Amino acid sequence: MDQRMINVGFGNSVVASRVLAVVNPKSSPIKKLKEEAKEQKKLIDVTEGRKTRSIIILDSNHVILSAVQPDTINQRFAPASLPKTQGDDEL
Repeated sequence: MDQRMINVGFGNSVVASRVLAVVNPKSSPIKKLKEEAKEQKKLIDVTEGRKTRSIIILDSNHVILSAVQPDTINQRFAPASLPKTQGDDEL
């Protein structure tokens, strides 16, 4: 099980294995999900007053608002250094 901590901004981290999705907050279904999490007291805001740029959905149904771009968070899931194998250039 992956117990790595992923930085989601401003010194806040989540356990990588608990993350189900990292999504853009602009779509209507995600806005609804955010409101439902707020009503259920499962919304965690780690933006420190900045614009929400990504929403992280956890396996516990908690929803985290982050000021970090989804692409940046996704890159943090990649291992620090992947050995390059022959044939990687062909894809």
